[in-house]
Amino acid sequence: MKIIAIIPARMAATRFPNKPMAKIKGIPMIGHCYLRSKMCKLMDDVYVATCDQEIFDYIQGIGGKVVMTSNKHERATERTAEALIYIESNLELTEYDIIVMVQGDEPLINPDMLREAVEPFIDNPNRKVVNLMSELKTEDEKNNSNNVKVVFGKNKDALYMSREAIPSNQKYLNIFKTYRQLGLIAFKRSALIDFVNFKTTNLEIIESVDMNRLLENNIPIYMQETNYQSDAVDTISDLEKVSYKMENDDIFKNYK
Repeated sequence: MKIIAIIPARMAATRFPNKPMAKIKGIPMIGHCYLRSKMCKLMDDVYVATCDQEIFDYIQGIGGKVVMTSNKHERATERTAEALIYIESNLELTEYDIIVMVQGDEPLINPDMLREAVEPFIDNPNRKVVNLMSELKTEDEKNNSNNVKVVFGKNKDALYMSREAIPSNQKYLNIFKTYRQLGLIAFKRSALIDFVNFKTTNLEIIESVDMNRLLENNIPIYMQETNYQSDAVDTISDLEKVSYKMENDDIFKNYK
């Protein structure tokens, strides 16, 4: 299999404008995501996909691979698909089997998490999409609308994703474990192309969750649990917490 990681990033994020270039221990957040993704030996290539010249220039400046995309995308998955087609047609001149989309706002991502997202395709070649998830431990995490929650069936395929607490906090009384969808999703090439060919769906818009577009079109998403912690940065407070954790982060110490 040929595998590529693509990191979509834009400066005009609604909740935290300019956050890809927000510095953590002297390195922009997008730099942490790129350098860590490069450490996964399963990846044949790693690219950043952006519509912003500042991000483009920074990644080029550190010797990284980056492509410019449209500034009209509302969804990270759409930006990833545009970048893939351009990379295949103009830069690498090859077709990739698996595309790992790594969100550019999780600077503590462990390179091994990319491997975890790819391995379920090896176990079952019929899988179309694999999404990492981690357990939510606290009530604050469960009620935080920045955390996308997911519920799944016995086969671990996602049933639904929401920014609200699911299952209902009012009814399940901590009987069940609850999970957060992480910003690390691996696609079969055909599934990523399907995503952009499908029309935007109602539940995708209501929840502001890309993957609901696939679920509404009956594309199964296999949820792979990870024990690695990966803190998404959605606010200035999140940035401060991540900066503190980065001080003792072993992967950060091994950047090249």
